[in-house]
Amino acid sequence: MAMKNKPEILAPAGSYEALVAAVRSGADAVYLGTSAFNARMKADNFAGEKLREAVDYCHARGVKVHVTVNTLVFDSELKKAKEIIELIASSGADAVILQDLGLAYLFKQCAPDIERHASTQMSVGTLSGVRLLEELGYKRAVLPRELSESEIKEIKNGVTAEIEIFVHGALCMCVSGQCYMSSIFGERSGNRGLCAQPCRLPFAVQGGTGNDLSLKDLSLVERMDDIVSAGVDSLKIEGRMKRPEYVSAAVTSVKCSLEGSLQQDLTDKLRAVFSRSGFTQGYFESKLGRDMFGIRQKEDVTASTNKVLSDLARVYEKETPLIPVEFYLSVVEGEKISLSVSAMGKTCFVSDDAIPEKALNKPMTKESLSERISKCGGTQFYAQKIEIDLDEGLIVPASAINNLRRTALSELENKLKDVKAVNFTDTVIKTPSHEVTTPPKFHIRVARKEQIPSNLENVENLYLPINIDENSVESLKNSGINLGIDIPRGIFGNENKVENLLLRAKKMGINIAYCSTLDALAIAKRLGFEIHTGFSMNTANSLSAGVLEALGVKSLTLSPELTLKDLANIGGRVPRGIIAYGRLPLMLTRNCPIKNGKTCQECKINSFLTDRMGKKFPVMCNMGYSEILNSAPIYMADRMSEIKNMDFVTFYFTKEKKELCEAIIEAYKKGKKLGDASSYTRGLYYRGAQ
Repeated sequence: MAMKNKPEILAPAGSYEALVAAVRSGADAVYLGTSAFNARMKADNFAGEKLREAVDYCHARGVKVHVTVNTLVFDSELKKAKEIIELIASSGADAVILQDLGLAYLFKQCAPDIERHASTQMSVGTLSGVRLLEELGYKRAVLPRELSESEIKEIKNGVTAEIEIFVHGALCMCVSGQCYMSSIFGERSGNRGLCAQPCRLPFAVQGGTGNDLSLKDLSLVERMDDIVSAGVDSLKIEGRMKRPEYVSAAVTSVKCSLEGSLQQDLTDKLRAVFSRSGFTQGYFESKLGRDMFGIRQKEDVTASTNKVLSDLARVYEKETPLIPVEFYLSVVEGEKISLSVSAMGKTCFVSDDAIPEKALNKPMTKESLSERISKCGGTQFYAQKIEIDLDEGLIVPASAINNLRRTALSELENKLKDVKAVNFTDTVIKTPSHEVTTPPKFHIRVARKEQIPSNLENVENLYLPINIDENSVESLKNSGINLGIDIPRGIFGNENKVENLLLRAKKMGINIAYCSTLDALAIAKRLGFEIHTGFSMNTANSLSAGVLEALGVKSLTLSPELTLKDLANIGGRVPRGIIAYGRLPLMLTRNCPIKNGKTCQECKINSFLTDRMGKKFPVMCNMGYSEILNSAPIYMADRMSEIKNMDFVTFYFTKEKKELCEAIIEAYKKGKKLGDASSYTRGLYYRGAQ
């Protein structure tokens, strides 16, 4: 296939061995983590001097390095975050991949010349969302895995930012950055790089697969023509926790597919080295459903034989000639022999003490010299062009020519490594403390109009479903409550529909938007709404709160993954609150697990998943996405005195009937205890998440 713009192949490097495998197999760039704040904290990673060594190795072979700093950061960790920024800046790495808005702001202040990429953990998957990232200074957006080919193309055609998508590797059931299951179950947060993958355990719906939260691995290796046509800039391979053979197989497969030379044998080896019941292209093809689900079976494990692994290891066991070099050799009578080498904009000039002599028998020829100079074996270089200035009738020892070539290429390698460090400034950022001395107001979010309670005293904001009808709005206009629209957390390809519904709400007199993602915020901001943010914006530190304030946010709901103590210490002027009641959505999914066992008509929004302990997790669907709710609600009515420095608390109603909603509000007014401790949870407000 003739390619206008060949996209970058971006490979995972969870260890030095995987890094070497990626580079020698033909990756254009690698992504890796340091000792902190990366989404694969259990990988080997590259701390301290190891990061510099990794960057040197890659740059000497023309490969870029993207450093993942793609987790949430707490205020107590901002000093450590600066140390990581300084390390990355000094290493000469090419880009950083970020999730946390506050950490991205810190990079901008301390090392503004480092290229910033928005991680898929930011959950940005709309045209408006990526345009907002552009305004914030991100050069690249890593899109969610859940997008279709047409949705990817629409975004790419509407932005100047680079677009990166995953083309091979594991699929999480949940949209990246929106999963709280691991942290709620065991305090190991996916937003902190420590996901325990509880979703791979049996979660079943009636008539389903038995593992209805476990998807097959993604593989778009055979769809490179379509991906290139969509204008994608970077092809990302998932797998920083996987072995070098997997990395090599995936990189080689993508490279061969781009070149139009992919063979079935390689595809078979790629599946053998790691898969979960095979691969899927479901999201890319807009073909969701049961066929996308799969688990790691015995057959998948045994397919990865020693022969398959050894065959793949041979691909990267030796140095690969990756970099084309131009040579200019001078062999002139009466002068020292000299050689200049040029590659990737760098040039080195070396000479040897050997002076050519008159040949007694067979003099050298340009052909014989060219053959010797071109022997770059054992290095990452290969001769692309050789020019020779040779006087007739001369001869020099072959060892002198070989030594000249080796010295020149060694110096060229050192020059390619010599990438200037990025300037780092230890900027001091002061954030005003936030102190609240009055009891928190009540904010209410309802999923359905039928839940709207009658007892609205002390309620400051009421967030209504986006499809609320005009009569319901009219009946609330004289209540003295601020009315807002809850923008769906999963927008995907429904941006125009969401926009039209928001404009309809504006005509009804509603000018407040409750935004739980940057996608929602971007749309609401463009349409002129007053913005209040939800829990899944993942605001976990004072700097993130400041970024949202600068974007015009009027109130924000803080991350549910922090303790009450940490939440109380987050600074800034913007009013803030927490989810004080509600079944926390543990997952946001585009693939409804209930459909594995029944139709939407059979479900009627009353279905649930059951885990291996018999606990039931309700599933709610809305506008093309699903939310898997916790088995028990957060309940803090009897602990309200322990919630400090919050301007409001939010009641996040999901499955409750109106009568229960009203009872909950009264319970919070009275500080009522619940008798059965097993019927509720305190969330992470006392445990916290790692």
